[in-house]
Amino acid sequence: MNNGMNNAPVWDLARLVYEPMAPGDLEEVVAIEQSVYPHPWTRTNFADSLKHGYQAWVLRNAARELMGYFLVMAVVDEAHLLNVAVASAWQGQGLGRFLLNQSVACARGLGMASMLLEVRPSNERALRIYRRYGFAEIGRRKGYYPAANGAREDAIVMRIAL
Repeated sequence: MNNGMNNAPVWDLARLVYEPMAPGDLEEVVAIEQSVYPHPWTRTNFADSLKHGYQAWVLRNAARELMGYFLVMAVVDEAHLLNVAVASAWQGQGLGRFLLNQSVACARGLGMASMLLEVRPSNERALRIYRRYGFAEIGRRKGYYPAANGAREDAIVMRIAL
């Protein structure tokens, strides 16, 4: 499936390590999270996700550098993409699309009928990726995200059928 993103580089997947996130990954995951998001998840958020058995995966290069990760929660017949991130040094090289592909494959493997996510309206790059992939806006959550100076930002709720 090309999902309208033909200009992304093709990665030699044999040189990448895609594996379940483990507690030993959390320091690196949190470091990326803090570097790419203005209001990052905490170490506890990630640890709790692992403890609750959510699907959590990391992507590393051959030198074992953490390139990105995602977390998916399965609820009845719908997957919820909780978090996906690519380290700054690796952004713009198609890894976000790769991780999105993997999260969708993970959800399908769990027998989910659809995938849901929330995204900030200000995160235009992510919105473009999700729309090109086939996610459609189904609603808004008012004041969902923390923003600068104690303000709140809405979340755009998006869904794709699997």
